[in-house]
Amino acid sequence: MMIMDKVKLKFTMAAGKILNEVLSFILFTVLDVLDFLLCYTYRVIDFIVEAEWKSCYCSSAKRAMTSSGTILVSESKIVCLTSSSSRNKLQLEEISDTLYTRSSLVSEVSKSTLKLENAATTVKRGTMCSTFTVNSPIVEMLQGKIGGHKSHSVPRWSDCDCKTCNAWSNSCKDSLFVHVDGAKGMTENVQENVIFIHGFISSSTFWTETLFPNFTKATKSKYRLFAMDLLGFGRSPKPNESLYTLREHLDMIEKSVLEPYKVKSFHIVAHSLGCILALALAVKHPGVVKSLTLLAPPYFPAPKGEQATQYMMRRIAPRRVWPAIAFGASIACWYEHVSRTICLLICKNHRLWEFLTKLLTRNRIRTYLVEGFCCHTHNAAWHTLHNIICGTAGKIEGYLDMVKNHLKCNVTVFHGEDDELIPVECSYNVQSKIPRARVNVVENKDHITIVVGRQEAFARELEEIWKNNSTSSI
Repeated sequence: MMIMDKVKLKFTMAAGKILNEVLSFILFTVLDVLDFLLCYTYRVIDFIVEAEWKSCYCSSAKRAMTSSGTILVSESKIVCLTSSSSRNKLQLEEISDTLYTRSSLVSEVSKSTLKLENAATTVKRGTMCSTFTVNSPIVEMLQGKIGGHKSHSVPRWSDCDCKTCNAWSNSCKDSLFVHVDGAKGMTENVQENVIFIHGFISSSTFWTETLFPNFTKATKSKYRLFAMDLLGFGRSPKPNESLYTLREHLDMIEKSVLEPYKVKSFHIVAHSLGCILALALAVKHPGVVKSLTLLAPPYFPAPKGEQATQYMMRRIAPRRVWPAIAFGASIACWYEHVSRTICLLICKNHRLWEFLTKLLTRNRIRTYLVEGFCCHTHNAAWHTLHNIICGTAGKIEGYLDMVKNHLKCNVTVFHGEDDELIPVECSYNVQSKIPRARVNVVENKDHITIVVGRQEAFARELEEIWKNNSTSSI
């Protein structure tokens, strides 16, 4: 009887897998075509509403000139070449090739239809010669940075323009929204600092509505707690011309938290995408990090011969109908125009969804997760996903090696056993690179409920981690 049950179970699982494959092939083929059609639709609407053609990553490479020189793109590097009459310079920006290289059934048709002329420009400097390819959407976004154009603070027609989403544009401060709790004062009353970094399509409320109310009075009297909305999310700036690169995100964290609050040393708590920023921040400030707590870190070591960025994209966005969270990630990662449409429907109308949520639940639940999910722009989500999660895939191993060899702080990793977006293997991959890292797999918890729903227990766990990593450990 038990043998028959096992056979039935294996048959059911195999049938389910085949059904998932078939449905995924059909649905994602339809989405390939839909994204192709939406490309032209948005071009026309953008021109009518905003009086200019907006380029996208469907466009093939072309040469572009600006008033201050030539912008060139090589692999994942952006360079501005200055002319003899102009000495403007632009720091190298690192972008992910997944922004413009995502294979699909209609991608070749799209490229051939939009193809202008692939340009190769030889750049001579002394005896050295380098060849670069120009990517038009990146050029257009960078023109505002090097051409002296004013930043586009006015939201695009497809973005929300409510006070919550667009409050930053009316402020003279160019910094992130930061929620500060705990010990008061700049330095005299502060013994410890903790920086919380949220994940993708989230906000500081992921921490402030869950953990902050559950920390003890003793903790709040000793620790100064910082939770910011990352660039492009929540109530932080959402510049239209930004590429939301790793450098931009780190610069804004430093400018918004470390510098104004004179943070000399700190603990880090990060979730999902925030783990990548946490590792990069720790590596950039190796002597001042007291502890590193990572929740569901997205670390997939690329097999030999595989391109890390493309491998990461396939792992987090496998183009499968099931599980649902992977389906959502696939749409967000593979389809620039379909994801913009979803952002238009959800984010631009987030006030309606918040109202309906409160109405249907009779105001019995807090809507901070809905607010965090909806309060961003498509430009911010699209570029952050590709340039941080996919684009840094080749760097994470180096970051982990640096933490292993050059940082003395303890590393603690938490992961939900039922996480269907970032599998538990990722945390064990981190431990394989940092043997001293302690991995805690929490039963019956997923990507969100690793915190939400167990906030009191997790607050106690964090307090214990910080207590064991005292000032003397620096």
